[in-house]
Amino acid sequence: MKDPTSPSRVLRIPAVTRVEGETALRLRIHDGTVTEASLKIYEPPRFFEAFLRGRAHTEPPDLTSRICGICPVAYQMSACRAIEEACGVTVDGQLAALRRLLYCGEWIESQTLHIHMLHAPDFLGHPDVIALSRTHREHVERGLRLKQAGNAVVELLGGRAVHPVNVRLGGFHRTPTRSQLRPLAERLRTALDDAWDTVRWVAGFDFPDAECHADLFALAEADTYAIESGVPTVLPYGTPGQRHSFALRDFPDHVRETQVAHSTALHSLLDGRRHLTGALARWAISGHLLSPMALQAAREAGLGTPPGHGDAAGARGGTVCRNPYRSILVRAVEVLYAVEEALRIIDAYEPPPRPSVDVPARAGTGHGATEAPRGLLYHRYTLDSHGRVLEATLVPPTAQNQGAIEEDLRLTVQARLDRGKHTDADLARWCERAIRNHDPCISCSAHFLELDVQRTEGTER
Repeated sequence: MKDPTSPSRVLRIPAVTRVEGETALRLRIHDGTVTEASLKIYEPPRFFEAFLRGRAHTEPPDLTSRICGICPVAYQMSACRAIEEACGVTVDGQLAALRRLLYCGEWIESQTLHIHMLHAPDFLGHPDVIALSRTHREHVERGLRLKQAGNAVVELLGGRAVHPVNVRLGGFHRTPTRSQLRPLAERLRTALDDAWDTVRWVAGFDFPDAECHADLFALAEADTYAIESGVPTVLPYGTPGQRHSFALRDFPDHVRETQVAHSTALHSLLDGRRHLTGALARWAISGHLLSPMALQAAREAGLGTPPGHGDAAGARGGTVCRNPYRSILVRAVEVLYAVEEALRIIDAYEPPPRPSVDVPARAGTGHGATEAPRGLLYHRYTLDSHGRVLEATLVPPTAQNQGAIEEDLRLTVQARLDRGKHTDADLARWCERAIRNHDPCISCSAHFLELDVQRTEGTER
């Protein structure tokens, strides 16, 4: 490694820990100013959009679920919604409730994995969850119990915990009986206590000051916290009172993807601006629709009260949280909500007369979007009259978030340069923390940390 006082330095770290996938970061610093922060996603392209072409309209839910082992339900649900729209079919009633229940299971297991195994070590000074378990064993064990509860929901409804096989267009291959759901409810009641304890634990972390300079983007429903459906809604940065929504069919007109030289993932802009999806966006846009219990947990955790529909930040005591480090708090509250919501659905469940409704093939284009744990996931399919897929477009949350993450990295490093000298090792640690704040699924987006810092003084070369 070069002398840390040298005006030009390069540091390479082979891989960031505690994220899913592989990427690199290049920082260029000129005369004490960070002029470039490029998140270099270099995993090979997955080509799912290409090999979906020519497939039967019944296949994308199963095929796209293989994109991610952590959030396969998100891909299945987005694919189902898009193809069902193209075919003119609406799934409602108990089948829709079961889909939401399945999605709650994924939220529980995925958010819990991030909170306890990937993110908490950053706040408690540990390199990984193994080291964390030596000093905080009870918290790690609680996280494992919560994750197992989420896995149990996905396994019962989906047929297995990873890459579920029971989901199909129109519903499920098989639906559970009330008696089959009863043991699951007992497990979730214990999980509710664990979720409360998780919120209280995370609330005690020390959160550095930071602000995400990006528009917040999430789905919104009229009367419930959006998970498996909703209308794309934007809370602009700097002008929060200008919150607005648009029809899902107009998604391609607002979210434009472009290729950049340093990444195998497409970069997205929302109406020409950086945007952020995920927990912070959901809290800002739909937090007022959380259950009373979840809102109480949020207040106890220090998140305050989210703004009501159409309110600006601070209106009626509402608060938009833009600190990425505090996203772990929102995720903890969302786990509590997902457990509570799962119990509500189970309590009201009546087996539907059929496990699925027919989805006959027809020519058309359909759009589907759901809230994956990491943010808004959009699918679009164009079918011919035989139901063959002519075109497929998948826009995952991490690809959308890449520009906002890069800006967070630039601001993170700049703030530390302004406060005094930091070694490249210090900068690398802060950069990894900044990336983990967003729980990126890099493999979904194409995929940390190889860090390349270039410092120059005088004339920039």
